[in-house]
Amino acid sequence: MVTVTFVDETTAGERGTAWHLEIFEERLTLREIIRRRVFQEVAEHNAAGAEVFRGLIQPGDTERALNGLEAKTHRRVDAEKQFARAVEAFSRNGFVVLVDDRQVEELDTELHLGRDTEVTFLKLVPLVGG
Repeated sequence: MVTVTFVDETTAGERGTAWHLEIFEERLTLREIIRRRVFQEVAEHNAAGAEVFRGLIQPGDTERALNGLEAKTHRRVDAEKQFARAVEAFSRNGFVVLVDDRQVEELDTELHLGRDTEVTFLKLVPLVGG
């Protein structure tokens, strides 16, 4: 079993709090790493009853309205939909993934996970005025 550290950063220089996930396999594709991350954060959100979803990808406007996330009431977030949105965002360069400071460009790239693997999700912030 390995412990993978997840960190969110932005190109504006913001860095979120690192969090850890225990993973039994030593080899996984980037797609599977993203899936596990998304499913974990959705499970924690749904279990906690939090009003605001804090995850890699925010629910879409339609999902927020249907689930009442616009109102200050807790509604469950669908992990499969969030995962699909994350894969789509990755494919259109909404974020970049670095594994131990090396960029991974393909979802089906198989990665070797070590004891101290760090996966950074670098969210790209649009330039203003350009």
